[in-house]
Amino acid sequence: MKPRLETTFKAISNGDVTLRVATAGSGPLVLFVHGWPELWYSWRDQLAAFAGRGYSVAALDVRGYGGSSKPEAISAYTMRELTSDVVAVARALSHEPVILVGHDWGAPIVYHTALLAPEQVRAVAGLSVPYMPSSEVMILDVFRQIYAGRFFYQLYFQEEGPIEAELEADVAAALRKIYFGASGSAPAGVFSDKPEGATFLEGMIDPDPLPAWLRAEDIEVYAEAFSAGGFRGPINRYRAQPIDHEELSELRGASLPMPVCFIGGEKDPVRRFIPGLDLYTAGAAGAACEDFRGVTVIPGAGHWIQQEAPEATNDALAAFFAGL
Repeated sequence: MKPRLETTFKAISNGDVTLRVATAGSGPLVLFVHGWPELWYSWRDQLAAFAGRGYSVAALDVRGYGGSSKPEAISAYTMRELTSDVVAVARALSHEPVILVGHDWGAPIVYHTALLAPEQVRAVAGLSVPYMPSSEVMILDVFRQIYAGRFFYQLYFQEEGPIEAELEADVAAALRKIYFGASGSAPAGVFSDKPEGATFLEGMIDPDPLPAWLRAEDIEVYAEAFSAGGFRGPINRYRAQPIDHEELSELRGASLPMPVCFIGGEKDPVRRFIPGLDLYTAGAAGAACEDFRGVTVIPGAGHWIQQEAPEATNDALAAFFAGL
């Protein structure tokens, strides 16, 4: 039986931005940061589990999502802005350095929080996206080279308007397709193997029935939030990457000094984003970490590992926390 989750929601300010934060438990703080297109709710199983294991736990709606502020400007979604939100929440909830856990875009956000404010960070767990320091070549230019003549979603997301319209035409259906398509339940290639000129949702499966890990009531929670708030803010994170490349030039090649672990799903499409390279090996995921505590690859799971395989994810996190 899963532990019952009883949360208290707090509004925490970072300048003009207000962040909705779910909190529970007492003890050392573990702060969870979600990715795209998710919410604090993505961490419901982790919040319940670790609140019951002697930790204070918190999960924010990242700016642009859910109950948090949704600025219009692309420049509001740079890594520097998003990490400042994480620091504001950490400082508001803890007098001591905190453990950060990030999934999808949340992983780069917590890695960069650790680089920009190391005094606030005790340790970092990254899920689905390993830490890879930036280089002289902007990551979008790398993707343009790798995916020349083929569809790649991050490049498709750069134009303002088309992706928002595509997703907002039927929010619940779009979310079902995205969650299924990048999960371990989907056939390989459904999420990413498309020709140049395709749209994002083209060829993606609307699952019926839903896979066992994804309930109709979960879709309702996400669909309500994105129907109310739209997708512009969340998509702007992808568009802010060129700004990051200029603003964070001092971090090129930087390593993470604190304890770091990585957890990924065996069938996650991110694992093969760079053809010929398995990003989920210790040599890849830990190459720029000074105190790397290892990789856990969860069999059968895809991109949404903390929701697809909550017990295995929690076991990996608990083992990491126990060694700190």
